[in-house]
Amino acid sequence: MPDTDEHIRFDDLVAAIDRTLQAAGASPEAASIMARNFAGCERDGALSHGVFRVPQIVETLNTGYLDGTAEPTAEAVSPTYIRVDAKSGFAQLAIERARPLALQALEQHGMAVIAIRDSHHHSALWPDLEPFADAGFVAITAVTAGVPNTAPLGANSPVYGTNPLAYAAPVAGSRPLVVDFATSAMSMGDVTLTANEGRQVPEGTGLDSEGQATTDAAKIVAGGSLLPFGGHKGAALSLMVELLASALTGGDFSVEAAPGKPEGAASTQTGQFLLLIDPNRGGSADFAARAAQLIGVLRDAGIERIPADRRYRTRDEAEARGIPVTPAIRELLAT
Repeated sequence: MPDTDEHIRFDDLVAAIDRTLQAAGASPEAASIMARNFAGCERDGALSHGVFRVPQIVETLNTGYLDGTAEPTAEAVSPTYIRVDAKSGFAQLAIERARPLALQALEQHGMAVIAIRDSHHHSALWPDLEPFADAGFVAITAVTAGVPNTAPLGANSPVYGTNPLAYAAPVAGSRPLVVDFATSAMSMGDVTLTANEGRQVPEGTGLDSEGQATTDAAKIVAGGSLLPFGGHKGAALSLMVELLASALTGGDFSVEAAPGKPEGAASTQTGQFLLLIDPNRGGSADFAARAAQLIGVLRDAGIERIPADRRYRTRDEAEARGIPVTPAIRELLAT
């Protein structure tokens, strides 16, 4: 958490972001959804996906590339397959439009696929999934992150975005397990924050503009490229994201999105894939109890930090004391 004695209530931060997004041209509904999303990321300590992103969304809205008033349309093309046209709008609003059809499919058939095209997703993925896991479902999502900035081994130029994946599962007796990670060694947001702070990144994070390995975050941001985590394994996962979130949905691949992105736009129009499963339809033992059993085994084995532990701990601290006011929040409040 940032080292500060100044804090802000969650609802007050939501209201400030909401006002800013509406002033930039987002509809009241879209602004409300995104305000709670960004404030939630800030509250939970994911600063690279919190208030830091708000000016970027404002800039993208100002270009007209992101349509803040877009009205997504969702249709069930089969009992379990839902296609959504985000119409150059927010992916999170597209998910809301698909939610009633998805819940109906889950109730009737135990699963739902949501394929979103022409959407902008410029935040963390875990807020998309946590409500589904809270309701008892297993959820998986992937987003083609946009303009290529990640170069797999052997490529002479970047071909993938940071291409994040996330999954969530209910856990008996505790909050859901929600795992969210980029398939690049770091997210570009984290690298940018590191560069702004004048710090270095670990070896294997990225290359400079000459294609040389570097730990200088500023050189990666200034025309360099990221590397996939885990070498060819991370690259293979990034390829899977492009296939699921773009080829399957009808959204652009990272390399296709780049030419249509105007100067000044931060978010990118691509696609998102979601798979939702009712885990108890298979007739096996209670899934949430089994998940709790496995996590107990991991903790007994000495693992002190399970994915989402820090996020939930930071959330509890923020709910008790307020959200620490960072320079980004101070700048937001001054506008």
